[in-house]
Amino acid sequence: QVQLVESGGGLVQAGGALRLSCVASGSPYRSNVISWHRQPPGKQRELVASIIGEDGAGYRESVSGRFNISRGLGLNTVYLQMNNLQPEDTGVYYCKVPIGSQTYWGQGTQVTVSS
Repeated sequence: QVQLVESGGGLVQAGGALRLSCVASGSPYRSNVISWHRQPPGKQRELVASIIGEDGAGYRESVSGRFNISRGLGLNTVYLQMNNLQPEDTGVYYCKVPIGSQTYWGQGTQVTVSS
C-alpha cells in the first residue's frame, strides 16, 4: 500500500514563499507522473503543477514563473516551491500519484496567503 504524506503548508503574507513536500511511503515504487492540485475555498480542485519523470514539468498559467515542481533524488519525494505567493493561491494543496490502475491522493496541506 502507498501512502502520501504532505507537509510544508502554512500562513504567509503576500509575496512570501513556501515549499511543499509530498513523500510516498509503503510499497516501494517510482511513479512516472506526480502532480500537485489545490482546492481554493468554495471552488473546485484544480491542477497546479505536474512532473513527468525526473524533470518534465508543467504548470497552470496562473502559477507559471512563480512555482517550481521538482523530485527528490529517490524520485518518490516531490516538492512544490511556491514563490511570490498571492491571496488567490490560498487553498488546500494535494499530491496525486497514479500507480498502475490506482490513483493515490495525499491528505492535503493548507496554504493561506494574507494580503
